[in-house]
Amino acid sequence: MTAPLVAYVSMEIGVASGIATYSGGLGVLAGDVIRAAADAGYPMAGVTLLYRDGYFRQHLDPAGGQHEEPQRWSPAEALEELATVVRVPISGRQVEVGVWRCPVLGIDGHCVPVYFLDADRPANDDAARSLTRALYGGDARYRLEQETLLGLGAVMALRALGHERVGTYHMNEGHSALLILALLDQARATDSGLPTCDDLARVRERCIFTTHTPVPAGHDCFGLDLVHEVLGPEQVATLRALGLADHDVLNMTHLALRASRFTNAVALRHGEVSRAMFPHVSINAVTNGVHAATWSSAPFAELYDRRIAGWRRDNWHLRQAIGIPLHEIGEAHALAKHAMIERAAHATGKVLDANRFTIGIARRATAYKRNDLILRDAGRLARIARAFGGIQLVFAGKAHPRDWDGKGMIGHIVGAANALAGDVDIVYVEDYDMSWGAALTSGADLWLNTPRPPNEASGTSGMKAAMNGVPSLSVMDGWWIEGAVDGVTGWSIDAQTGTDDDRTADALYALLEREILPVYAHDRDRYLAVMRGAIAFNASHFNAQRMLAQYAIDAYMPQPRESVESDEQQRRAG
Repeated sequence: MTAPLVAYVSMEIGVASGIATYSGGLGVLAGDVIRAAADAGYPMAGVTLLYRDGYFRQHLDPAGGQHEEPQRWSPAEALEELATVVRVPISGRQVEVGVWRCPVLGIDGHCVPVYFLDADRPANDDAARSLTRALYGGDARYRLEQETLLGLGAVMALRALGHERVGTYHMNEGHSALLILALLDQARATDSGLPTCDDLARVRERCIFTTHTPVPAGHDCFGLDLVHEVLGPEQVATLRALGLADHDVLNMTHLALRASRFTNAVALRHGEVSRAMFPHVSINAVTNGVHAATWSSAPFAELYDRRIAGWRRDNWHLRQAIGIPLHEIGEAHALAKHAMIERAAHATGKVLDANRFTIGIARRATAYKRNDLILRDAGRLARIARAFGGIQLVFAGKAHPRDWDGKGMIGHIVGAANALAGDVDIVYVEDYDMSWGAALTSGADLWLNTPRPPNEASGTSGMKAAMNGVPSLSVMDGWWIEGAVDGVTGWSIDAQTGTDDDRTADALYALLEREILPVYAHDRDRYLAVMRGAIAFNASHFNAQRMLAQYAIDAYMPQPRESVESDEQQRRAG
């Protein structure tokens, strides 16, 4: 008998760089889950929305001002359009939704399909057609209607596609939580009346939830008046009757928490933060991981193929990297660095020096990530750079179109380039995407991450860097708390210091000046040993294969009945 399917439902899934259905870490992580399931032959299907205009294409003017335009791409060239059509009730009308399919193939040819729901169809009005045009655009109504399309549409589409044996719905963030209402409609014992608590208990046994957001303001909330207009009075009555809404507000995270048999944060530290935010709910932790074969650059993949048999099938074998000769690590990195420098030169016109120490800083441009912290004392940075033959900084990252602080951060970085040129050469790469992420995390000599704790739920760019032997210099937050072995996998700034910008910058400069650069410049083998340690200790663990295995064991397997009842008693007591 075929194992029950896991339906992985996410607002964004990054299956390939050119398929513009992701904005950053959440979507790229979702794609890595799908790729890991394909490699493992695991029964899974992904469901997301089709965004014809993508997130946005980023252009920077000479002063570093960010300008956005639609990120148009051709679904017909990348996906297969299916004949399946479902109709989702949204704001008092039936929205016709088509389905596109992307087969993600694993190392043995197993296929995990990703289904893209598409409302841009002639039968719909203009407002409905726009729902699958832009990722994270529009006002509260637009967002709620999008999330209705995703949640209700996922359940309806999977059934229409013949996936009758969905054992688990995995909600990746609260955006997809309205699938609970569709499951409640299916679970009702009778066709009349509202769903009951028993119906909710049956739905709960089919749902798990991953939360990624450690900041209360980051959780989607909608007033019940708006929910009434979009979902209708019966659904609002259901939410109220089953205690799934908070007074006059629908909090999508609370909805998912109350209707899931298993909830997890995305790092051990994030689990602690989440349990403090939601003290009456059992929250586990499954630390994120990245897909090893996707994020290992060609030089390192070739090195692993030669030195570590079976690493693609079993990422744990990367532990054997501890025995790779140091000069081979250096040779592979030199090739990856050269490829990154060539690509950056083509994109920006700026030719970097392969012999200079190069730091990569690439992630979403928003205030808490503090991408520009390394520039806080430009004079001190310049003095350090002069003492060691110069430093190169390669930045990338988009700011949300309405994130003015994030846009200002980009402007600050670009503005610093002229003042520091010569001692510190700065390149800001436009339009950061998966392909740039792969180039930068493999081509840098050091990966820098300085979020303000405890706001980094996990972070995965440093994991991608580790796949390529690039050590991290990071604040102790997110995944790095678990991966940090100072002088072995990278270097750390303690979490207490990390909450203060001046102290964090001071610690950063001190580590560069006294530990990292002296080793890089004067003890090459020791630096290469840290690169090798990043692979052996971090790449072997912080990978999507291990992450999927944890989900399979801890979350996807049905719980014993007494465990389910115990969890239910705990929730009612809370």
